[in-house]
Amino acid sequence: MYVCGITPYDATHLGHAATYLAFDIINRYLRLSGRSIAYIQNITDVDDPLLERANRDGQDWESLAQSQISLFRDDMVSLRILPPDHYMGAVETIPWVLQAISKLMDRNAVYEVEGDLYFDISTDPQFASYTTLTQEEQIAIFAERGGDPNRSGKRHPLDCLIWRGKREGEPEWPSPFGPGRPGWHIECTAIALEYLAAPISIQGGGSDLHFPHHSMCAAEGRVLTDKDFAKRFVHTGMIGLDGEKMSKSKGNLKFVSVMRNDSIDPMALRIALLSGHYRTDRSWSGELLERSQVRLAHWRTALASPYGGDSAALIREIITALSDDLNTPQAFRAIDRWADTRIAALKDSAITSDNVGEIGQVARFLDAALGIAL
Repeated sequence: MYVCGITPYDATHLGHAATYLAFDIINRYLRLSGRSIAYIQNITDVDDPLLERANRDGQDWESLAQSQISLFRDDMVSLRILPPDHYMGAVETIPWVLQAISKLMDRNAVYEVEGDLYFDISTDPQFASYTTLTQEEQIAIFAERGGDPNRSGKRHPLDCLIWRGKREGEPEWPSPFGPGRPGWHIECTAIALEYLAAPISIQGGGSDLHFPHHSMCAAEGRVLTDKDFAKRFVHTGMIGLDGEKMSKSKGNLKFVSVMRNDSIDPMALRIALLSGHYRTDRSWSGELLERSQVRLAHWRTALASPYGGDSAALIREIITALSDDLNTPQAFRAIDRWADTRIAALKDSAITSDNVGEIGQVARFLDAALGIAL
């Protein structure tokens, strides 16, 4: 499983957290199912947004990246997200990018425009099949998400940059093609193929990565390997705020670290972000957080109850829900019903303790399957 990581120019917001929580559930589910998982995640630690913020704030770009990476990791630990087996930055993997570009050049899939190198999408005959967007829609989205469809000298508007030649004031690395730095899409392609054989089982990320990023990775990967790059492309929905799109430009981002510093229990954040289906766009609100805090307290009270409940049935219900495209809302409703039964028993003094020994099993299973520590 390869999941695209952050560009570390700012702190982890709730949209990031929702994406990595979804893939954490996938990771946990597959491991509990007995599968051996190789989980790779990158971090785009040299890219335009990072360099622009560092320049704006008068900071060293490497120091800025490291500070935000450290903050991101702290946020992931607090949310009980299992770490990937390999967590690789673009800077440390540039030799792999250079190898991939050289191989693409050998396959006549690269051309030069004024010192920059571009990947020729026409060399992958499957490219059009990676999205249902019209070409006009693709070009518009490509321009919004880091592409340059109108650059003079390109063979096709959607051809993507894979090596950016030296620019004044920008970091650069030596290469057989001249000094410069890698493009965004080729980084993920190279890192994924360094660790995982094509076709990889899962290529994942937020739905905003579907196009162009994952389409470009798929095309580069096919030309490099003569195989499908991935068997499945898995995308998570976007998180809005009070019914509006959450974005840096609107200034309405909610940051995990800020909420943690406000003494909000990370388990309440985890429950809130997993209470909607991972593939749906959904909205964050104070009401959602409050409901999740109440739910968390309810579950903890239930676990502290001395009275029984069918723990085995609960575990089966959770497994059934997760087997249905990671239906965490259904799993949470099952836990609610189980908790209601245990708490109701507290009011009936005639009921004696039973199944007490299974309570620890429930707690361990909720932690293992859902990452929820009660």
